[in-house]
Amino acid sequence: MSSRKKLIAGNWKMNKTPADGVALVRDIVAAIGKQSDVEVVVCPPFTALESVGKALEGSNVKLGAQNMHHEASGAYTGEISAAMLRALFATHVILGHSERRSYFGENDEFINKKVITSLKNQLKPILCVGETLAERESGSTLKVVQRQVEGGLEGVSKEQAPTVVVAYEPVWAIGTGKVATTEQAQEVHAFIRGLLVKLFGDAVAQKVRILYGGSMKPANAPELLAQQDIDGGLIGGAALEARSFVDLVNAATAAK
Repeated sequence: MSSRKKLIAGNWKMNKTPADGVALVRDIVAAIGKQSDVEVVVCPPFTALESVGKALEGSNVKLGAQNMHHEASGAYTGEISAAMLRALFATHVILGHSERRSYFGENDEFINKKVITSLKNQLKPILCVGETLAERESGSTLKVVQRQVEGGLEGVSKEQAPTVVVAYEPVWAIGTGKVATTEQAQEVHAFIRGLLVKLFGDAVAQKVRILYGGSMKPANAPELLAQQDIDGGLIGGAALEARSFVDLVNAATAAK
């Protein structure tokens, strides 16, 4: 059985005002805020980070952001730095999400700069990787994932690597209701684990958590979370409602 603590992270995307966010996390904290068997992170939009962070005080639920810029400060209109996130007591940051890659043109080199900066600022990066439907149908899944993992982790040291979280999100299964089969998901997770062994050695690779990020819901979570190399979930739609998010945390607890 894996010694890695399961991680359930909620990516709220462009949803929830500060007031809505506070109401949501109060319900989440009331249900699972004191448990410590599973690591829980919520990632509100930038505008709700401060108010949600205050609502999480005293609980075991952690605060994450959905993105950041790699520069410390400067003329980058609309951007947020790692130091700004740390000032709000964020502990995690999602980097390289497929929506950032596809809508905003982020490439592996740019994402890698953010990964390096986040680690320097004691922020744990959740590095997202995954293939499009066209890439899967053409048989390129593993090639694409390898490029994204190796590119995203360029320059990360063996000492830093255990604080990195990798999230495999088949792009064709995000927000579509489609889910990779358990076998498809585990195959790619195991492949990523193998890449981490090559990059950092087996001992370090066994400490890195790999999340599944493609339409995980309470109904399919137990089967996915039972897989050897699936260490949790990066949750989209199901993170916007307290009951479904809590159910996912409970499923991760049961799968320990």
